[in-house]
Amino acid sequence: MQKPNTPNILFLFTDQFRFDCIAALGNSKIKTPNIDRLVRDGTTFTACYTPSPVCCPARRSLSCGLPPHITGCVDNVDAYEAFPSVMEKLGELGYQTHGVGKMHFSPDVGDWGFSSRDVSEELAEDSERDDYRDYLQENGYDHVIDPHGIRSEYYYLPQPSQLPDKAHHTRWVADRSIDFLQNRDRSKPFFLWSSFIKPHPPFESPNPWGRLYRMHEMDLPVLHGGYEDNWTFWNTVQNRFKYTDGFAENRNLSRTITAAYYGTISYIDFHIGRILDSLGSDLDNTLVVFSSDHGELLGDFGCYGKRSMLNASVRVPLIACLPDVFPENHRCDTPATLLDLFPTFTSIANSRERPPSPEGLPLANLLEKTAEDRIVFSQFSQNGLGLYMAANARWKYIYSAADDKEWLFNLENDPQELDNKSGDPEFKTEYNALKLACIKRFQEGGYTGPLIGDEWKRFPRIEAPRKGTDDGFLFQDPVDLEEQIKTLGAFARSSEFTKDERFKLFDKLREVSAPKEASRNRAP
Repeated sequence: MQKPNTPNILFLFTDQFRFDCIAALGNSKIKTPNIDRLVRDGTTFTACYTPSPVCCPARRSLSCGLPPHITGCVDNVDAYEAFPSVMEKLGELGYQTHGVGKMHFSPDVGDWGFSSRDVSEELAEDSERDDYRDYLQENGYDHVIDPHGIRSEYYYLPQPSQLPDKAHHTRWVADRSIDFLQNRDRSKPFFLWSSFIKPHPPFESPNPWGRLYRMHEMDLPVLHGGYEDNWTFWNTVQNRFKYTDGFAENRNLSRTITAAYYGTISYIDFHIGRILDSLGSDLDNTLVVFSSDHGELLGDFGCYGKRSMLNASVRVPLIACLPDVFPENHRCDTPATLLDLFPTFTSIANSRERPPSPEGLPLANLLEKTAEDRIVFSQFSQNGLGLYMAANARWKYIYSAADDKEWLFNLENDPQELDNKSGDPEFKTEYNALKLACIKRFQEGGYTGPLIGDEWKRFPRIEAPRKGTDDGFLFQDPVDLEEQIKTLGAFARSSEFTKDERFKLFDKLREVSAPKEASRNRAP
């Protein structure tokens, strides 16, 4: 039997979940009773940041405990540097490790230390194996070619699910997680990573979840005067390839999108409750962690998606529950990062090894740390397209290389990040402290591409898609869509998009930002 006092680990993970979308933490419009239960039973880390506000680099850094400038994965491209994963370390410590759902790993790492997996990714081309798509085919749903929702022009348009509740991916993740918990090897502690694809767009839920929230009940996005002053190059590019230019200014459309987004969250919450209930008495000896890889702008500042260092994108929820380790119904304001999860999991497993990076600390240690003492970081892309952040408990510094522009926000007095203080001499001390911390971090890691001495390197400007044009759209269609359209004969498209043409914009950008040959784009 499992050794006494060796906790199990249940890691509940979502994709693109905003930090402010939990009812128990102050959102009066959303219903999240099961996540609220975790808030009551454990400690919420109220200022947790992702190491990179996009899927692949965030997940790679989380899994190996190293920041993006060390892993070499700074965007949604395949990375080919191999590092030990937390799953491998836990396996060495005697854990049975199992993964369910989206991992977004590069092909070279395979299962990356999981002793078993139920594999599922968003796009069919992301993985040679996809157990969820096999499940749909075996159960009579092989006619659904977009099981996670329709992308391309429909990416951010709310849409009903093409699948019933019993076949939806969110339920499948919960079902496969429960199956593992019921049939696991009870001679070992377990590490179960249950990874939901939602609330990543497209925002679709099966009935009745898709109608749980109505447009008129939702708040409008944050759109203050001059909100485009907070845009970087990437906001312009992202709004274009996600087809969301002007969406936020449309009062009814923006609120309908929010309602659909909230519906995906409440649907996940319901199934989180099922997973927690399936643990039974094992829950008392299980570390439960809930988090996400990054947030979602959801119309704030006129933008959708991630790829931003504004809070809606770069901050993530983080809740940890384990009796006698994490106090009940407690809030910890010390800045945290997803890099803290590797040492949190290994320390719970009684490992005495040092964390892979000095930037990561066991979350229990943060309970004793003075909030002002810690600075955490985030990065997206690099070189001429690099976007960098450093934040402590009160202040946040951002630099965009593509815009050669800086921002400094007082998070205490300006939580909505409306007032850029970077040029204010009154706050020069705070500005210098965070900027130099960011630069020194890169210098110490031997990552000098974005630097000249103790300053940022200036790169040639890159033109973002122009307003009022059709430049920069991204097509993410199922692999067999073009073949299906050809069968329509006279109704077939007059022009066909090859895979290379679909990714032309992204290849161009990555040729500028990557030091070696650009890789293909993965799911934005």
